[in-house]
Amino acid sequence: MSYMPVTDSMFLLAESREHPMHVGGLQLFTPPDGAGPDHVRSVVETMRARTEISEKFGRRPADPVGILGNTWWSSVDELDMDYYVRHTALPKPGRIRELFQQVSLWHETLLDRHRPMWEVHVVEGLEDGRYAVFSKVHHSLVDGVSALRYMTLALSNDPNDMEGRVVWQPGLGRRPKPAAPAKERSGGLLPFNPLDTVKQVGGLTGEVLGMLPASLKVAGSAFRDHDYVAPFQAPHTIFNVPIGGARRFVAQSYSLDRIDAVRTAAGATVNDVVLAMCGGALRAYLAELGELPDRSLTAMVPVSLRKDADDVDASNAVGAVIATLGTDLPEASERLEVIRESVISARRVMGELSPLQVLAVSAANIAGLAPGMLPGYQGVSRPPFNLIISNVPGPREAMYWNGAHLDGVYPASIPWEGQAVNITICTNNRNLEFGITACRTSVPHVQRIIHHLEDALAELERAFT
Repeated sequence: MSYMPVTDSMFLLAESREHPMHVGGLQLFTPPDGAGPDHVRSVVETMRARTEISEKFGRRPADPVGILGNTWWSSVDELDMDYYVRHTALPKPGRIRELFQQVSLWHETLLDRHRPMWEVHVVEGLEDGRYAVFSKVHHSLVDGVSALRYMTLALSNDPNDMEGRVVWQPGLGRRPKPAAPAKERSGGLLPFNPLDTVKQVGGLTGEVLGMLPASLKVAGSAFRDHDYVAPFQAPHTIFNVPIGGARRFVAQSYSLDRIDAVRTAAGATVNDVVLAMCGGALRAYLAELGELPDRSLTAMVPVSLRKDADDVDASNAVGAVIATLGTDLPEASERLEVIRESVISARRVMGELSPLQVLAVSAANIAGLAPGMLPGYQGVSRPPFNLIISNVPGPREAMYWNGAHLDGVYPASIPWEGQAVNITICTNNRNLEFGITACRTSVPHVQRIIHHLEDALAELERAFT
């Protein structure tokens, strides 16, 4: 047995039927040329043959569970690979819609704590001849960023590579990593997992003494700068309610070239354009339902705080800030501008703090979610923000698995009490992949958000290009 850090145990302690605490991902593959009708079966057999398990993917919470949760990991030497790698076929007609319906059902079920907490579903029967892989892993084992890194390491940029690597095999993380992509100089979304921010604050030590002036500085900026968005300025929406355990998952790809063209023409960042897409889509979606508030929605987002885009040492300067989404504005150009100013204001404030002070202020922005778990708290005050819009880094070039081309990577994240919808974005070659995970009972017709995202991007293109 090995000691379980409190930061792992907290995700187990917070889990309930209404709040599954695993992250997931859906991948779409085009089989290689000449692949026969049994290709997907061979994919499953190749995966199941990988019976050697790394230490991380071979552990489960050990008994007993105390009043403060789990304190130890227990190791499992052998796994039933038929249980962990599951082969499924979609019902006809095998549309993406049927795939999303199935993923929604898989994503809402709890993982078995008596086994290592992960599973993989290989899906055939798509009408276009492709196959899909949906995997999920408990947040106590890996976060969304780490899960995607494992997936990327199992892939190859060589279509002739037939090694068939899997995320659970020993030594995968020690493989030579692909060359790091050129730094994003447009201020785009950065690798960041909001749920991990709070658990990093324990190392503040001497910086704690600097938190009072830092807090006063943030409060003063919030008072003086009308563009700065602080927690609890968000309106109540249908997203900010108690949630159930049922989930709805939808996803879509958008060309990074289209988004970059708007960015260049508007003098904005990739991050700004993505938030403007989300703001426009959520405005249209809520208006359809007659639920659009007069006050703009806000989102908790990660932003780069680098002062110098060429400063390699400062590349980890990332903060969790709250930004407006401009949902109170009908014009796309105005919406993008207020979003841009909101993010600039947050970056300006955070840029005057030390890295650990930034971390602590970021944690304070997120901490407003905690009271939502108290019975009867929802509706007592404004939500700290209306939703989380975050990003995980994916592959920046064409990738393959045993010759099959990776067409899409769509993150499935964790809705939270009072945060019934989550939007997570992943880069994949020259696409941005949007994954939307929502409480099925609180957020109706989630697929409409996907259609509105396309409309919002088209509206930005008409305004700026």
